[in-house]
Amino acid sequence: MATTVIHNATVVTMDAETRVFQNGAVVIQQDKIQAVGQTSDILAEFSGTADHIVNLNGNFLLPGLINTHVHTSQQLGRGIADDVDLMTWLHNRIWPYEANMTEHDSYVSSLLCGIELIHSGVTCFAEAGGQHVSGMARAVEELGLRACLTQSIMDCGDGLPTSWANRTTDDCIQSQKELYQKYHNTADGRVRVWFGIRQIMNSTDRLLLETRDMARELNTGIHMHVSEIAYENKVVMDTRKVEYGTVTFLEKIDFLQKNLLAAHTVWVNNAEIGFLSRAGVKVSHCPASAMRMLGFAPIKEMLDSGICVSIGTDGAPSNNRMSMVDEMYLASLINKGREVFANGTTNPTALPAEKILRMVTVNGAKTVLWDDEIGSIEVGKKADMIVINPNTWSMVPVHDCISSLVYSMRTENIVSVMCNGKWIMKDRKILNVDEEKVLSMAKEASSKLLKRAGIIIPNRMKIL
Repeated sequence: MATTVIHNATVVTMDAETRVFQNGAVVIQQDKIQAVGQTSDILAEFSGTADHIVNLNGNFLLPGLINTHVHTSQQLGRGIADDVDLMTWLHNRIWPYEANMTEHDSYVSSLLCGIELIHSGVTCFAEAGGQHVSGMARAVEELGLRACLTQSIMDCGDGLPTSWANRTTDDCIQSQKELYQKYHNTADGRVRVWFGIRQIMNSTDRLLLETRDMARELNTGIHMHVSEIAYENKVVMDTRKVEYGTVTFLEKIDFLQKNLLAAHTVWVNNAEIGFLSRAGVKVSHCPASAMRMLGFAPIKEMLDSGICVSIGTDGAPSNNRMSMVDEMYLASLINKGREVFANGTTNPTALPAEKILRMVTVNGAKTVLWDDEIGSIEVGKKADMIVINPNTWSMVPVHDCISSLVYSMRTENIVSVMCNGKWIMKDRKILNVDEEKVLSMAKEASSKLLKRAGIIIPNRMKIL
């Protein structure tokens, strides 16, 4: 088994003690971390037997970032739904777009999204749901990333495209079982298949309950958009006859479980925060997407109640930027600003830098149910790591490495990415796919897809 020593780095472990080795080193054997410590100690023990010795020249070494809510199949739709309300966004832009996607479109879209994710330091992501898991899985395997892939499942609701409206609950259940059997634990174990519920307004009670039971039986996760907008809660109150909203109803039917990833979760009250906490539900906070269309999520209250909150980008049509670096910065500022908005007093400690960094590493690993293998640089865990160059105008001087990583780092500071013990980006160059070819494929596929879907983006200026 090949052994690699990476040394002369500021190693930010994100372990239980948040240890930082200022002149640190990591030993990797095949796909796992064999040792972590000071460079002098590591080189003394391993330099004679190592197959590769990599000098990082003082750069930072950090666990790979984990994006817990992203629609890879929506990448070709970047810019098709800017500055519109959520229901227009969904019914007139996104649903026609997704309903007209082919397996090839999903493959190209996932490649394009994956390239952007890698450049922003992501080694693992939770797919929020698309129509062609086969295309996603193919892209993930080629890119070398780690992912929890999910099909977007709906069995009821008004305004669905014809091809979706004809799906029965049985179709939805059977499709997910088949995808699990075909793709779960493929790509050297880097791909896992979860079950998806798009949202409660497009789900019958039977779909919810059978999905819950099936995920429990197969020991996998469920990814669901939960309490995104106030309108959703109103619909649930009217149709499901509960006193508040989605989380209240899900608690009533015993759907809230430790394997549930609740995306957004903006419109929840204190009682519902308690339901989520007691059930061990994980929450993905998507700050840019939330501020664009959804509102302020009570993230501090969730964290204070013991809920595992992580961070996601959402899809390109609701964010445009798939940068977890940007999301870290936004998450901290938005939740500080929310304190001011709520009571007129400042609270700069609302979400401090260390907590934000844990949300994109350790909490992310717990959210995707992979915390025994990723999320920190520790012996026995998978070698998912990123190299950050802090010697740029955007980060110099570095007085506190944790603060600098959250408040000063840019995507451009991330120079190399390793997943499962293999470099998938070195010196800002993606290694496993041709970026220029993917860009060309994406332009062509997007143009054809929008024509098939009949989506016309109005020009805002006079084009000469």
